[in-house]
Amino acid sequence: MDGLVRRSFLALGVAAFAAPVAFARTPAEWAAIGQYGDKAAPLTVFEKDGVLHIDGVGHASTRLTPTGRGRYAIAGGGELILEPGAVRLSGARLAFHDFGAETQAAIRAGVRADPEALRRQALAATPPVETGELLPADLVDLTTVDPRIKLDIRYAGSNNFMGVPLYERAAAYLQRPAAQALKRAQEALAARGYGLMIHDAYRPWFVTWMFWEATPPDAHMFVADPAKGSRHNRGCAVDLTLYDLKTGKVVEMPSRYDEFSGRAYADFVGGTTRQRALRTVLRDAMTAEGFEVYPEEWWHFDFKDWRRYPIGTRTFTELAGDQA
Repeated sequence: MDGLVRRSFLALGVAAFAAPVAFARTPAEWAAIGQYGDKAAPLTVFEKDGVLHIDGVGHASTRLTPTGRGRYAIAGGGELILEPGAVRLSGARLAFHDFGAETQAAIRAGVRADPEALRRQALAATPPVETGELLPADLVDLTTVDPRIKLDIRYAGSNNFMGVPLYERAAAYLQRPAAQALKRAQEALAARGYGLMIHDAYRPWFVTWMFWEATPPDAHMFVADPAKGSRHNRGCAVDLTLYDLKTGKVVEMPSRYDEFSGRAYADFVGGTTRQRALRTVLRDAMTAEGFEVYPEEWWHFDFKDWRRYPIGTRTFTELAGDQA
């Protein structure tokens, strides 16, 4: 089942964040949280205010009422039954799926065939030609902005959707105005007990080319078209999440970082009340400082002035030399 949301609900609980909620159900009930059926139109089982709900397949945030032995009455009519690795919705069996993990496995299999060839092709590719007046790049190392901003740069290792290292070193850069805005967001979040954990910021154009080539067309909404360049390439996009300043632990959101599925959407109804509330805390802090969330990725925020900067091609090795 969906261990991410199951562990989050059991370990954190909505009562720790919002108004106290009495939990009369057994913990086993929350193991049903996840997605089922068809990837194009899945059924989502989620927790809302301490009660299971379903969304999709003809239902919109519909409450479930337990009737015993894994059976639930659906508000408005019908029944949902929990089964091993599936649910039965009004008689139709829908299998559980971790759509993000399934897509990632397919991408990694293709990349593993010859990752060096993919990199060589990307480095030999030509970025799009830009016209008009653009500001000169002024990239700031985010580790110098605020000591509470931490890094977990996934593309510097193999813990990413491609499964191979893409950056030569773990680093994060943003154009100076965006870095200053990020500092202000961190200051506001610190007052609530949270720090920012950065997964990615500036991204050389050749890596965007690799992402596009490796990703299947039906998941292209999660990666930028290299023919246009990305906001990451311009040093005006940042991928990030929250961590608890007291414990140092990263909070759990409705999906994993870089998950190519509907769970990653900024308005995804699933997961738990606490996860969605934390997603809102992050979004509110970022939008207050001039960032906008990318609709398909809760973790991705674009700075308002991204159009004013050129597509960047410099590698992390080259940028490290500038900082020396």
